Order: sequence, then C-alpha cells, then structure tokens
Amino acid sequence: MKKFNKGLVACSVAAVLAAPMTAMATNGYFAHGYGTKAKGMAGAGIAYGQDGLAAATNPANVVLTGNRIDFGVDLFIPDRKTDIVGNGSLGTVSYDPNADDMFLIPEFGYHSMINDKMAWGIAVFGNGGMNTSYKKPIGLMGSTNAGVNLEQLFITPSFSMKMDDKNAFGVALNMIYQTFEATGLENFDNANYSSSPGNVTNNGKDTSTGFSLRLGWTGEISDSISMGVTYQSKADMSKFDKYKGLFAEGGGFDIPATYGLGLKFKATPKMNVALDVTKIEYSDVKSIANPLSGLTVSGNKLGADNSAGFGWEDMTVIKLGADYQLNSDLVLRAGWNRGSAPIPEGETFFNLLAPATIEDHITLGATWTLQNKSELSVMYMRALDNTIKGNNSIPTSFGGGNADISMSQNSLGVAYGWKF
Repeated sequence: MKKFNKGLVACSVAAVLAAPMTAMATNGYFAHGYGTKAKGMAGAGIAYGQDGLAAATNPANVVLTGNRIDFGVDLFIPDRKTDIVGNGSLGTVSYDPNADDMFLIPEFGYHSMINDKMAWGIAVFGNGGMNTSYKKPIGLMGSTNAGVNLEQLFITPSFSMKMDDKNAFGVALNMIYQTFEATGLENFDNANYSSSPGNVTNNGKDTSTGFSLRLGWTGEISDSISMGVTYQSKADMSKFDKYKGLFAEGGGFDIPATYGLGLKFKATPKMNVALDVTKIEYSDVKSIANPLSGLTVSGNKLGADNSAGFGWEDMTVIKLGADYQLNSDLVLRAGWNRGSAPIPEGETFFNLLAPATIEDHITLGATWTLQNKSELSVMYMRALDNTIKGNNSIPTSFGGGNADISMSQNSLGVAYGWKF
C-alpha cells in the first residue's frame, strides 16, 4: 500500500505539473481559496483543514486531517469588460478582453502521518494569476491585440506536528514557478517610455522561479472553538528578462507576503462556522504597487525601480463559511468572501491588462461519501460583477479621459479524495 501511494503521488504531481495553471484575479490576483471543500466555504480554512490542500492555507492542519489524497479541477469562466470614455484620440469605445474565457485549473494534495503526532504532505496548486486577451488592439497601447497572461504554479511540501492535545504547528516550503507574456504594448516599446526597448511586449512566454515560507498554528480554545494563525513570506522571484523593459526593477514580479487569523466554531453538532481574515501586502511589490504617475509625471521609464506598475493597494479579505452534515453521507456548504478591490479609480488605465475589480464572492459546495468511503466534492463560486470607473485615469499625454473596467466570474470545481 505504501509503494502504491508513493507511486500515485509521483504520477499525480507529474500530471498537475503538465497542466496549465492559468487563473484569474479573485482576491486581487490570489485565488479565493485552496481545496474544493474550503472553496465551497468561501476559502475559509486557517482554523479548519479539510483535505489534502490544507497546507496551501495553513500547514498546521496537515497533521489534523490525517492520511488522505485529493485530486481536484476547477472550470473557471471570467467575463471582463473595458470601456474607454471621453478620450481625445478614441472618443468613447468598448473593448472585449475575452478571447480566452474558459480555464481548467487542477490541484492535488497528499497527507501522510509519520506517527500519531507528526505528518508530512505535498500540495500542488495554482495561486491566482492574471489574464486578459483582447479581441482587437487597444489603440492607446499598441497596434496588435493586447493582453497579458500570468501563470503561477506552487509545489508545497509541508511538515506538521501536534505540540500537545490542543495545539499543532506546521511549516511549508513554497517552490514557485511562474510564466508571463504580454502583447499589444508597442506604444511603450521605445526609448521615450522604456529603459529597455525590445523587452516590453510580444516576446513570448518568459519564466521566473522563487521560494517562500508558510508557517501556521492551530489550537483548540474551547470544546467548540478553534483558532488558527498563518503567515506566508514574500517570494523574491527571479526576473522576467524578456520583460525587463516593462516591469519595475528590471523585470521583477515578486509574490507579496500574506498573513491571517482564522476561527472555527462548532455551532451545533452538525454545523461548523469558519471565519478567516487575511491581509495581502501588494504595496511591497513595486511592479504591482507603483502608480502610473511614476512614468507619466515623474518620468521614470518602464523597467526602472520607480516607474509605473498597476498601482495596487494592500487588500484585506474576509472569508465566512459554514458546513452542515445533512446526513451520514452528505455535507452541504456555503460562504461569502469579501475584499475591497486593490485598484484605485485613478489607476485603471494600466489595469485594462489586469482588471482585478472583484469584491464579493458567493459560494456553495457539497461532499458525498461514497460506498467505498471515498469522497466526491463539488463547489460553485459566483464572483459578483463589479465596475471600477476611472477618475482622470488616462494621462493627458494619451488623450485624457477614463478607462472603466469590470469583471464577473463563475467557477465550478470537482474533487475526488479518500483517506487511507
């Protein structure tokens, strides 16, 4: 059985690695949750690990979930819209960024008990991302169809240990691989706007690697209340050399630090309620946080440390979810995820490429225990439509006016798992 499990883990990791990991902005560009069960509860899971993806949220929960394997895949369908309003060159015009509008996002998790107090695991998942694929050029940006595609793959081995009957601690190493591609930005690919012309757009995919560390604790506060705390360090990623004339710091695109606090409350013998509050520190990554004025007002060319980025602000996310044991074979879930969009009204122009407008998510989920005691889980997520209307967001040097961006999302996930 152990040899079988090891072989299955190796094959599963290989299969997930071979699959594309593109995803879309939900909590900024982070996913709303990890693991199908947690996703059905709005992503809440800091104090409530339920499957083999627990380490992606809080590695302390690995030892609390026991021996198990989980495979999952999400069908992700974003609907994006862009309007240029009152521009001196284009007037008012709408653009469709949905040439690519459906994405499959796989995930895999494995937990194995070392003894009754220690466990190890591995989780493989996509960590959010950005994608736009315009059906025609955006005249203010370039002459070919504009778009960006950011893909992030996390391979996360973890170790977890029970400190006593009430407390568990965990640590996970995130080994990260990301790719990026940009098209349709020819108007910036020159010595007037870029510190490295020729490394701005239409250069195909470039790759970047890096590491980060996630720490976590989960403890029982009382018979009915558990608490969890988690912290993930900033990942210092290698540069996107093909786009060193686009991103700040010569092609830098680090992954921001995150941290959070979670509670799990056993409301009744059949119902659990989970609440997470997390913070994402986008402001600490220059290529994400630098304002457009770094280029258009201060005159720092793209690729320089203080040139333009997407102008994103830090983001606080609230995740509230519940599950209910309807009968011995069926658990129902629901949740609400809320985080203010990180894009200010004055920063919508560059964010035509990354319209992270989503604020509210509604989720549903269920798990059926099958006759062989394996589990089939499903989840549905609806990210409600939200529009950010620009406020003097297009510089006068580009004709002025505003860029209005909006997005809604649907996601349907399914996972199969079992304990061993």
